[in-house]
Order: sequence, then C-alpha cells, then structure tokens
Amino acid sequence: MSRYNHKHKLGFKAYFYRTLFSAIAIAALVVCMPHGNTSSFQYQKGEPWEEEAFIAQDSFPILKSAEQVAYEQDSLKQFYEPYFRQDVDITEQQLAGLQQDFLKLSPAAPHYFLPHLLNKLRHVYSVGILPPDAPLGFEGRMPRQIRVYRGNESSAKPLSSVFSEKAAYEYLMAEEDSVRFNHSHLRGLDLIKYITPNLFYDAQKSLQQRQETDGRLVKTKGVVLQGQKIVDRGQIVDDEVMSILLSWEQHQKEHKISPKEMMFRVGGSILYITILVVLMMMYFQQFRSDYLDSLRTILLVMTLSLFFPVITYIIVKHSWGSVYIVPYCVLPIMLRIFLDSRTAFVTHVIAILASAVVLTDPYTFIVTQIVAGLVAIYSLRELSQRHELFRAAILVTFAALLTSLCMEFVRGAAAGNQELSRWPYPYLMMAGVLSMLAYLLLIPIERIFGFTSIVTLVELQNVNNPLLRRLSEKANGTFNHSLQVANLAAEVANRLDAKAQLVRTGALYHDIGKMENPAFFTENQSGKNPHDGLPYEKSAQIIIQHVESGMKLAEKYRLPKAVSDFICTHHGCSRTRYFYTLRKNESPNVPIDDRLFTYPGPKPQTLEQAILMMADAVEAASRSLPVYTEESINTLVEKIIGAQMEEGSFSECAITFREITEAKEVLCARLRTIYHTRIQYP
Repeated sequence: MSRYNHKHKLGFKAYFYRTLFSAIAIAALVVCMPHGNTSSFQYQKGEPWEEEAFIAQDSFPILKSAEQVAYEQDSLKQFYEPYFRQDVDITEQQLAGLQQDFLKLSPAAPHYFLPHLLNKLRHVYSVGILPPDAPLGFEGRMPRQIRVYRGNESSAKPLSSVFSEKAAYEYLMAEEDSVRFNHSHLRGLDLIKYITPNLFYDAQKSLQQRQETDGRLVKTKGVVLQGQKIVDRGQIVDDEVMSILLSWEQHQKEHKISPKEMMFRVGGSILYITILVVLMMMYFQQFRSDYLDSLRTILLVMTLSLFFPVITYIIVKHSWGSVYIVPYCVLPIMLRIFLDSRTAFVTHVIAILASAVVLTDPYTFIVTQIVAGLVAIYSLRELSQRHELFRAAILVTFAALLTSLCMEFVRGAAAGNQELSRWPYPYLMMAGVLSMLAYLLLIPIERIFGFTSIVTLVELQNVNNPLLRRLSEKANGTFNHSLQVANLAAEVANRLDAKAQLVRTGALYHDIGKMENPAFFTENQSGKNPHDGLPYEKSAQIIIQHVESGMKLAEKYRLPKAVSDFICTHHGCSRTRYFYTLRKNESPNVPIDDRLFTYPGPKPQTLEQAILMMADAVEAASRSLPVYTEESINTLVEKIIGAQMEEGSFSECAITFREITEAKEVLCARLRTIYHTRIQYP
C-alpha cells in the first residue's frame, strides 16, 4: 500500500470532490464530443491516400470548388439589374413650375429661351435622375444596367446614361448653350430647384431579380452513387478525388441523424467517458487517496485531463487539421513536475483514451502518444533548468516519430511496396516544439492552483535572494546553520526518493524568524548570553517566537506555502527541551505550564517536513559534541531522532521505520564527513 493512501482519513470532503469533479468531467467531455457525422480522415492533396479503400455509404452530389462557384457567381452578377420606378408626376410638376416662374425671374430672356430649356429638362426627366443614396451595388459589384419601369412597362438603361442631380444640373448649364443663352439668365432661374430625383428603388422587385440571378448558379457537377469506390489506399489524392472527398464531408455535415441513432451515440459516449473517469478515480482511491482531500490537486488533474480531449474534439468536429499537432505530452510533463510520475502516466493514458474515441485510426494514435508520454515522464523527473525541457522535447519528438514509423512497418507499408505515410511526421515535430512551451505554463499553474515548481524552488535557493541575504547579514550563524541543514536534508531526501529541491529550499528558510532576535540563539552568540537573568518561561517564549516571526516574514516576502510550511513544522509540537529541563530541575515541586515551553506546531505533514525536522535537530545538537568520533555521532543521531519518535513527532506524516533508519544512516555518514572523524590511536 502506498504511503499516501490512508483510507481511514478520507472524509466527506474527499467524496464530495470526487463525485463533483467526476460529474463535471463526464458532462464536459460528452457535451464537447462530436456526435454528428464528422470526418476524421487525414489526407493531403497530391499525397497518397493513407486509409483503406473508401466506399461511399450513400449517394451524394459532387460540389464545385469554392473558387469555381465564386467565379460563376461573379460572372452572373453582371446580369443583375436593380429595379427603379419612374415617377412621371414629378416631371410634369417640375416642368410646370419652371414655365410658371420663367417670366417672373427672366423677363428679358429671348422668346425661344423657354421652349429650349423645357425640352432639355424634359429630356433629363425622361432619362431619369437617381437619388444620391440609391442602393445600386450587389455584393460589392456595380451593375452595368438598371431596369426602369412605368406602370406595366419596363426598359433597361445603361447606368452610365442615367443622371445624378449634379449631372442633370451640369447638363442644363452646358457650354453648348452659351452661344445662344446668357448664363446670367440661367443662374437667375436657380435651376437646381427644378432638379429632383424621379427614379425610386424597388426593393421587392430587386430582391426577386437577385434571387433569379442566384438561381441560375449550379453548385454541383456530378453525383457519387452508393457503393461507388471513391479512393483506394495508395492512390494519389488529385483535384478530382479532393473534390469528391470535400463533397462527402459536406454531405456528412448536412445529413440528419435519426433520434434513435443519436440516442445510441450519446449513450455510448456517456458510458465510455464514465468508465474512464471511474478508472481514474479508482487509481486515486487505491494509490493516492491524499490527492482526493486536496481541492487544488483535483482541479489541476481535471483541468489538464479535460483540456486535451476537448481540443481533440474541436479539431475533429471542425476538420481543422491533424490532431497530432497537439502537444499531448505537456500533460504528463506538468503532472510529473507538480505531482508524481505514476499519477502523470495514469492521467495521460486516460486523456489519450478519451481523445482517441473520435479518430478513425485510434490504434496508432494511442500507441504513439502513450510511448511519447512515457518518454516525457522518464526524461523529465525535475525541471530546474530550461535545457532540461529542451532535451525532453527532443526525446519525446524522436520517440513519437520512431513509434509512428514502426507502426507503418507493423501494418506492412514497406512490405507491400507502398509509400510510407508522410502526413503525421511534420505534425509530430511541431507538437514537439509546442511541448517546450510547457515552461511558460509553470507560472500560471503556480499562481492559479497554488503549486510550487522546481524552477521556483531553485530561484529561491539563490543566496542573493533578498530574504537570505538579510538573514546572512543579521544572523550569520543561523544562515550557516541553515546551509548545513539544507545539505543534510537534501542528501537524506535523495536517499529516500523524496523531493530534494523542496527540502533544500525549506531548510534555507526554516529559521528566518531568528532575524528578529538573533542574539538569543546559540549559533549567533559570541560572549554574553542574553538569556542570563531571564526567567526560563521568558527565554522559552523568545525561542518559540522565531516560528511565528518566520511565518510573518514568509507572508511578507510571499514565499510559496510549500516552503513556509517548513517554518511552522520543523519543531512540530515539541518542547524547548533545554529551558524546560532547567525549569524542572530548579523547582521540581512547582507545577509547570507546558504550553509556555511547547511549540505551536503543527507536526510534520509530509515526508519532506519530517526529513527537515530530523536534519535540523541533529545538525544543531552536533555542534555541542565535545569530541567527534563515529560512536559519539551515531549515539547523538540515535538519541535525537529517538526522542522525536517518542514524542510522536512523525505521527501525522507518511514516513516508515525503514525510511527513518535510512535517514539516520545518511545523517551519521554525512556528519562524519563534515567533522572528519578519525580513529583514536593508542
């Protein structure tokens, strides 16, 4: 049984999270999964057909290409003639108005002036005047002609011959009349008053004309009959085959599925996704039940495991290209960095199985992606430097390409003298490049879900960090102690397969609270001891206070919770044994308030925190040894850790007796190296 699996600790919260997120996952995947007729074939024009022979399941029309349809539509637009109604009443009104006002405005004009001017104005109105806002265009194309009707009669007129208001005015004021007419007479008449549009757009008749124009367009160029072979394996996808395949995809999208068939499809999807989600929850229940108590962990796992299947469904549903371009290995990489290898692999397999259900060749997809995921987990145990992710991306890409190639050989591509598939390989290489973008996801995941990556821990280990630099300046002895503890704890963590970088970082910051009163701690004293003369209770409280002060500093400097937890747990709920013993020996008959000598805790909750507690206590105690021999060091380590076990300091964390024994061995060996123990000569 896993050290993380404590079934007796699972409460209502764990079961609630498990039920809630299982329901959300099932609903989200089923809703996003394409249930209609979609095409998930992958093919390229000019390349061999990679699938088996494709036989038409029913008859469907062969559609013309979009370019051909657009060309024919553009050709038909030139025959479009918008309809305009010509108002003859306006003509008579304007002619009468000009005749009535002529004698008043131009009494000195020659007798032949009026008839000629009336003839010109009558000509303008007979041709027609368009309003400035007349809707002439048809999808961005201007017509060559318009159709003008009066009553039941209509005639086509070139658009260039019809007057605008400006053109009509210029026609009446034309230079050809300047020989016989004085322009002063024309200007005095203010002819613009007698120019009014008499052509009015008829939307209904124009719409009918548009529909008739569109009706002339034939968008098909043939028919494929049911049972007809469209393309065979190895056949080149030329223009004709491409046109038929695109027509089939369009036919599939437009084909309506019967309610009974849809019910079976949706029901099968629900059952399939439910099985996968239940399997994942069974894994957590059996091996990592501690994750079920953590809301952020469940959220991270569900978010990543839902994201990639949903992206796959969208690509297939809309035929946006090959799903192999999706960097599925980002999922195991992220979960390996923030959680553990086994969880990363199981979740990756579940996500791949959920994604593959909508593909036409799920077998190759599943094998390729699972192998790539295993390589990603193996090659990227911890991400502390950028080049590690680059190396992992190269290995993942190579593994995916090699696996895909092997699948081609397994299916007999080479043996059958068929050209090997080329379409997956460029996409797999692009997916490898995209997987390197996982580095950019570290900070958002840390901020959103509250996790701490190795990159952040490595950055915090920099001794030039403001908080560590301040510690080295104000409490140099504590700083050196923290460095020694960090080295000891990291070595133990490596031996126990724990998170060494996390332990090292926690060790560097576990005593930052001592900066508030550095002189009260032995490692910073040189001469007078400020505890002299103080009550033992007061001294104990000063020592205990460094935990609370450290937590305040951690909050001020925004240390990750995973690091600040080491501050409050590195003493657990133990006593300040030195002052407690002095107080007890001084007044054995006076009751002691244990709370004044006890750290607030909590006890270590993780293996890493337990390692730090052991390393911290052993390193501090080793400084007081009068002589450094193998026997004295072994005795000291046994005494310190034995006392911690008797106090129950490790009762709330997942650590075994075997691991404690191994930790003792590492600490003893490391201390002997530090203090250079030698055999005593006779």
